[in-house]
Amino acid sequence: MNELSKKEQLYQLIHANPFIAQQDLAADLGLSRSAVAGHIASLIRERRLLGRAYVLPAPRDQRPVVCIGAANVDRKLRTIAALQAGTSNPATASEAYGGVARNIAENLARLQTPVALLTALGDDGAGRALQDHAQATGIDTRGSLALANTASGTYTAILDAEGELHVALADMALYDQLTPEFLASRAPQRAAAALTVADLNLPRDTVAALIASARADAAGAPLVLVAVSQPKMARLPHDLHGVRLLILNRAELETLAGRPLPTETDVRAACAEVQQRGARDVIVTCGSQGVFHTRAGQLVWLAAHQVKVVDVTGAGDAFSAAVCWSLVQEQDSADLTLACRRGLALAAVTVQSASTVAPLPDAGLLDNISDTDAAHDPGHAAPLYTNA
Repeated sequence: MNELSKKEQLYQLIHANPFIAQQDLAADLGLSRSAVAGHIASLIRERRLLGRAYVLPAPRDQRPVVCIGAANVDRKLRTIAALQAGTSNPATASEAYGGVARNIAENLARLQTPVALLTALGDDGAGRALQDHAQATGIDTRGSLALANTASGTYTAILDAEGELHVALADMALYDQLTPEFLASRAPQRAAAALTVADLNLPRDTVAALIASARADAAGAPLVLVAVSQPKMARLPHDLHGVRLLILNRAELETLAGRPLPTETDVRAACAEVQQRGARDVIVTCGSQGVFHTRAGQLVWLAAHQVKVVDVTGAGDAFSAAVCWSLVQEQDSADLTLACRRGLALAAVTVQSASTVAPLPDAGLLDNISDTDAAHDPGHAAPLYTNA
């Protein structure tokens, strides 16, 4: 392959992503850094490049939500009859695009919100399919990390006949490549964000770097962290100063607290501990029962919509996406109760669909949920839980 073709390939890579680093260009093209610099100098002399790209501040409603974390192929196995342990169960199988950060990004795109996804993709068929689907959906993935000789992430869920999750298996080691150094190389995209949403598939050091960045730039994009599983709660650092919002389920909060949380009083105390560690607010999802969220030193509980469940996969991600959408729409005046109402509405749509990300029945679904709808009824008490 001659030098001209290498230069043209380099030009195409820069055209696709003006913020790409020289190190990434060198890795993608199999060139040395000095060779890449030589080609760039040549393109500048030819005035095909006018210099390095910079991000100019855009109106807030035009700035994207930047989602950082997993983009997988999801495999769902659902039993036809009641699930029986220790034996073969007749089941149906399906595949879909998934990953917490990717699911949130697709929900936001369906809500007509500018969105970018920073993830890691293998060079296999699954990686190419994920990339193509994201582009077709309206998700900007130009800053994502492409890994050679690597399989893309997978998530396999075992559901019972009612669509409830019994166990899930995740192969997501490639996200360990989303290092603090990777984040630093994507600083221009991150600086342009209206909101940053990261899932805990990221390495602990990367999560800590995101929090430190948000803490250092109080005027920058607010940071929302979304938990993904109990084992990965260990990736959350102790110091949470800089976190605008932490979204997790009750089991994940129990793991973080190190003890069972069977009552509302227990949940309130655990949320207060998280806030003492620095997080501004906490949302605790409780599946079909509803959600808790912090507000002015108190804990608010909201009941979930009672609907016929087809498949719970993706409901939590839809909830998180609607909450993030509300934070972007309302900006500094965001009401977390209203945001959670919107989250519960989108989650209800999702569980009634067989799709991980459900088509919206009404483009104005979340707009139609008003402050009046979000009013909390103090007489509507949260349920008690058991750990059986």
